[in-house]
Amino acid sequence: MLTVIAFVVALGVLIAVHEYGHYRVAVACGVKVLRFSVGFGKTLYRWQPRRQHPGQATEFVIGAFPFGGYVKMLDEREGPVAPEERHRAFNTQPLRSRAAIVAAGPIANLLLAVALYTAVNWIGVEEPVARLARPVAASLAEAAGLRGGEHVLRAGFEGQLEPVDSFEDLRWRMTRGALDSRDLTLEIAGEGGRPARELVLPLSRMHAKDADPQMFRKIGLLAPLTRPEIGQVMAESAAERAGLRSGDVVRAVGNTAIVDGQQLREAIRTSVDGDQPRAQTWQVLRGGQPVELVVTPEVRDDNGAKVGRIGAYVGAPPEMVTVRQGPIEGFWRGIVRTWEVSALTVRMMGKMVIGEASLKNLSGPLTIADYAGKSASLGFTQYLVFLALISVSLGVLNLMPLPVLDGGHLMYYLWEGLTGKGVSDAWMERLQRGGVALLLVMMSVALFNDVTRLFG
Repeated sequence: MLTVIAFVVALGVLIAVHEYGHYRVAVACGVKVLRFSVGFGKTLYRWQPRRQHPGQATEFVIGAFPFGGYVKMLDEREGPVAPEERHRAFNTQPLRSRAAIVAAGPIANLLLAVALYTAVNWIGVEEPVARLARPVAASLAEAAGLRGGEHVLRAGFEGQLEPVDSFEDLRWRMTRGALDSRDLTLEIAGEGGRPARELVLPLSRMHAKDADPQMFRKIGLLAPLTRPEIGQVMAESAAERAGLRSGDVVRAVGNTAIVDGQQLREAIRTSVDGDQPRAQTWQVLRGGQPVELVVTPEVRDDNGAKVGRIGAYVGAPPEMVTVRQGPIEGFWRGIVRTWEVSALTVRMMGKMVIGEASLKNLSGPLTIADYAGKSASLGFTQYLVFLALISVSLGVLNLMPLPVLDGGHLMYYLWEGLTGKGVSDAWMERLQRGGVALLLVMMSVALFNDVTRLFG
């Protein structure tokens, strides 16, 4: 139920803001707006405010089908217009006014993202400290010299280092570097009074096409540092059969010393020989006393690979920090984050077009609904971050030069501005059909990715 509510609220807010952008600029340009609708299909609720802008009699509607909305304006191409109102029709407006009205929807979504990111920066959010777990064996992080336990102070590209607020902040920078093929420089805090040192994560070697868990496995930094402690043990699991208990602290697996929860999870994951589990001797501390146990994991399939599982929560919660900025810095960071997410989205779309990025990066309504529910369950600020991310995606998507989207109409106006005449009706019809076909293909791919991701 939480997933459904969070998804419907997200759609309602994002669509309403997008359409309000069109509506508000249309009114400011003197265009008569006939209907403002959030959703399509059967009308669930309608109202007409008594007090509106002079010359306006807009009907506000909520439709039964929530995947979209529209602002219907007075337009000679859609119906007869009285001569005395012709100056209020959309099609009679100067080019700059029409372009502003069309662009206002995506811009409203981007401004909403700035506001949401700013609100999160002002409210503050609890995130793990940027202290690193032991990197995955044979990964880029291990090759770069990371061994686990390092505290990252600053990070950046091309030598421009900026403070790292949390592990999530570092993860975002690693994502950008991997997808943009840029090396990430890390400044690591010194130990025992020694000065800080720098090292480079060679992310340019990855040529990553998907922003998925496998990308972070190749980087080698999957999670922040946690204590290698056993949490809840599931009934009839491999952990229960081995005698593990909640609160046990693992000191060694076989001959390998264990220093953090991620290292322990990786040791469990790799404790298989083909399709067979590999029994290992664990040294644990239980109530301060050493205990030796033999643990035989269960073999599970993980995206085609055989991995070990013990059926217990592994790793204590990481050290947390409250990330919060002041009014000016929080607002500026909201702008910067919106720009970074927008730029990365555009680059990924471009890479998908030329085949340098996988179409698996396209997500549809099922994935969005899933993440809406998960973010809402994590708290209000996480839900705001989710809304900001989707708002950026909606704004950027609508600016794509597809005929059925706002960006397509802006391309028409660009042609009109360059040639002095509008696109002909014949070409308009051809372009609209092509745009609908391409959009249906994109939606089909996104839905297929959703089903594969959630049920495959």
